[in-house]
Amino acid sequence: MKDLKHLIFFENLLQDAQNELVQQAVNEGKRALGYNCYYVPEVLLNLGDCFSTRLRAPRCTSPDVATYYMTGRTCPYVRSILERAIEGGYNHLSAVFGSESCAAMERMEEQLYLLKPIKRDDFFVTIIDPPLKGDQTNLDYYKVQLKKHVLGAMERAWGMDVSDEVMRAAIEKFNKLCRVITEIGNLRKLPNPPITGYEFHVIMLVSEVCPHDLILPYLEETLEELKTRKPDPEFPFRARVVLAGSEVDDPEFTKLIEMCGAMVVADRYCFGSLPSREEIEIRDGESAFDAIARHYLHWNQCARFMDGMKIDQRHDKLAELVKEYHADGIIYENMKFCEFWSYEKVLASHIMIEENGIPCATIEKEYALGSVGQLRTRFQAFVESLEIKKINAEGGV
Repeated sequence: MKDLKHLIFFENLLQDAQNELVQQAVNEGKRALGYNCYYVPEVLLNLGDCFSTRLRAPRCTSPDVATYYMTGRTCPYVRSILERAIEGGYNHLSAVFGSESCAAMERMEEQLYLLKPIKRDDFFVTIIDPPLKGDQTNLDYYKVQLKKHVLGAMERAWGMDVSDEVMRAAIEKFNKLCRVITEIGNLRKLPNPPITGYEFHVIMLVSEVCPHDLILPYLEETLEELKTRKPDPEFPFRARVVLAGSEVDDPEFTKLIEMCGAMVVADRYCFGSLPSREEIEIRDGESAFDAIARHYLHWNQCARFMDGMKIDQRHDKLAELVKEYHADGIIYENMKFCEFWSYEKVLASHIMIEENGIPCATIEKEYALGSVGQLRTRFQAFVESLEIKKINAEGGV
């Protein structure tokens, strides 16, 4: 296929947390607000003169200093974030809006407060305690947390207008971005998509780490380009897979899977679009804030949820994605030492295989994509097994 016009530009934006568009927005007087987790509603960090940027640590290979504070047996993602902060990579941030999604995440956020590695006089860290269930009681608790530790923090620090009118305007802008990303992502459902999983991963990431107002025109132009882009005459991959699990913020990981012959057609992982780019609906008689809280609690597919309703929801949703995106199987990954996703990976893969008949491969990964030989072997073997299954289903030998 012909190269996408803005792909190299997008790739370059992912090389640094303080990329060209982030720096442009900061120079224009806007506040950059970092966050780590879907539990912190992205739309709330785009009120007024603020913009959200999801924290990544591109090219971080050895978080040695952060390991001193957090030990080597904690999630390498959060250690890499702390390492990058200590290196001075987040000095553009006005605040970090954290979530006690897991003990390691909270520990990292506490270190951002205690060590004060981000050298801004007005910088602060605020942390919500997110719910473990999806019922009305937990929704009410979630609202309290968002009001106190997100909206309240913005009001206290900057006198931010958090009125219903302002939130409705932020939702409208957010939904516009979601529509563009969703339309691009839906192209992956086609038998021979005009976009690869790697390209979509890059596009999705820039929509999370860059100011929405500045990145949206490039995304809209890319969508129009994809509508007329001619795919290869034949589908160039041997299988189609859904990638599910914890943090995957390095497009090279998706590229590795695709180099082994499997196109990543759906991204159900932290930093992925499913969920993340669903439009927010404001129901009749509902305030904008109530709509935001309800939306994020409903769509959240985090393995941290422990009630049966949410467990069944994330398993059912994954099976739906396999059908909707015509996938041949699922690759389940978890970040090394990730407590929640390591448990979920075992349970969910068993349910997918035994109850739904969907082939699964499970892997554990480091944050930095270092030695890839073992991963490549696992992916190649899984692709071959999917091919054999397909041949058998067609009545082949």
